[in-house]
Amino acid sequence: MAPNFEFSWHPGIGDPTAGGWITVVLYLLAAGSCWMTVRVLRRQDPKDKADARVWRNISVLFFLLGINKQLDLQSGLTELGRMVAYSGGWYEHRQTVQIYLIAGITAVCLAILPVLIFGLRKAPFQTWMAVAGSTFVLGYVLIRAASFHHMDSFLRTRLLGLKWYWILEMAGIVIVLIASEWRRAKAFQQVGERVVN
Repeated sequence: MAPNFEFSWHPGIGDPTAGGWITVVLYLLAAGSCWMTVRVLRRQDPKDKADARVWRNISVLFFLLGINKQLDLQSGLTELGRMVAYSGGWYEHRQTVQIYLIAGITAVCLAILPVLIFGLRKAPFQTWMAVAGSTFVLGYVLIRAASFHHMDSFLRTRLLGLKWYWILEMAGIVIVLIASEWRRAKAFQQVGERVVN
């Protein structure tokens, strides 16, 4: 049967399962938490904008990823990639391209992480933790968009009743959420110590 290479994707609920909705809620909770952390950090030290900027960027990223999770925008990107592969005449070699793309995304994420951490070397540990979690989530989302059947088959398998793609995505989001709550609590503590002294 010949594959259909017309672009037929349309926005819709990408993952209508309980795990999908929990992931969306986690994205939005993390985005809101990071945004509250930005506000606290700006009040704590209006001159130190670098730390607040990191948290603001993570907040916006996670809000967009939460929307993407249920609109399933990456499936549209994947379908567009199939069309490009077919029209370019390399559709039958797409798995090789996907492997290189996934390896490239992984390498870029691994290369960016130390650069970001070095750039934030004076930032608190919680900010490093959030950057690492965000990089993991973004890399995961990009790899899922470029993935091929064997990777999808693995990600759909279950561990303790949970699909691997839920576990991996939720783990990165929870790391950022914990880091944000921890960072905000530390900022409140520092403000309290200043008032006492």
